[in-house]
Amino acid sequence: MVTPADVQDRDAARSLLASVKGQLPRLLVVWADGAYAAVALWAATACHFVVTTNLSPLGVKGFVVLPKRWIVERTFAWLGRYRRLSKDYEANPKSSEAWIYLAMIHRMSRLMLRC
Repeated sequence: MVTPADVQDRDAARSLLASVKGQLPRLLVVWADGAYAAVALWAATACHFVVTTNLSPLGVKGFVVLPKRWIVERTFAWLGRYRRLSKDYEANPKSSEAWIYLAMIHRMSRLMLRC
């Protein structure tokens, strides 16, 4: 889901989770950053999802590798390798979303050829 820059991610999370509520029956646990803690209670009651926040350990300073975070960062790095997605060239968020779909379809089809 692509939203305009003036929409906070935690606000868009509610509409995203509400839109996939009946479409993805296997989706039970959603991994999120600490900023989504307020969404966790709403998601549990309204959508029956468990939102697990991924927080840094207390008392640790500097960089810490957090579980599951590398999956998201790796995916963003893959998307950044496509020239059209390296910068925000699109005026319409739907167009940006379409280019992301195309890039991921290309990525997955290339991985399928290896198998």
